[in-house]
Amino acid sequence: MFEGLFQPSHLLIILIICVFIFGPKKLPELGKALGDGIRGFKDGVSPSAPAKSEDTKAKENAETPQAK
Repeated sequence: MFEGLFQPSHLLIILIICVFIFGPKKLPELGKALGDGIRGFKDGVSPSAPAKSEDTKAKENAETPQAK
């Protein structure tokens, strides 16, 4: 039923329709929101790997020496 759905020509048509509906300025925002949602879902579903908070990430980045 879905064997020919993800052909390059179909994906191109879907992209063109999205540009017409949302406009080129809104698409990056939608992509970021979708990525954040998927990342949040993955973090919520997998209990074995706890999500790091933004503060923890900032501290780790500050502690590692930067190569110049």
